[in-house]
Amino acid sequence: MKKILVFGALAVLAVLCMSVVAEAADTIGIIDSQGIVSKHPGFEAATKELQQIARQKESEAKAAADKETDVSKKSQLVQAKRMELARDEQRLMEPIFKDCQEAVRVVAKNKKITLVLEKASVYFGGQDITEDVIQQIKLAKTK
Repeated sequence: MKKILVFGALAVLAVLCMSVVAEAADTIGIIDSQGIVSKHPGFEAATKELQQIARQKESEAKAAADKETDVSKKSQLVQAKRMELARDEQRLMEPIFKDCQEAVRVVAKNKKITLVLEKASVYFGGQDITEDVIQQIKLAKTK
């Protein structure tokens, strides 16, 4: 009799664990953040502007380095231009990243998702909300 009760309790425990795991899987969202960012309406314009700025910084660095004879100063000039480019990239991309993050929050809240992970980090499970997030960004940009 004791063995039957233990077996019954283990069976009930197993069913409860499976239902908790199934419920948790439904509350985990996965996204392809790179795909989301690349579909942002402002991404193409920001990328083109960034390429133009990069070419400009490169020519400025080359012109300044050509005038300089000291190797360490040449290196400093080039490094300074790279830092300027990094700041420009951050300035141009930050609004896009914020829009994407906000869209992820909205979609997750609407779908009652409590955790969102990068798709590349998940081997199995989760609900892919990438397309929903892309649609949310487009919707937010049309308002």
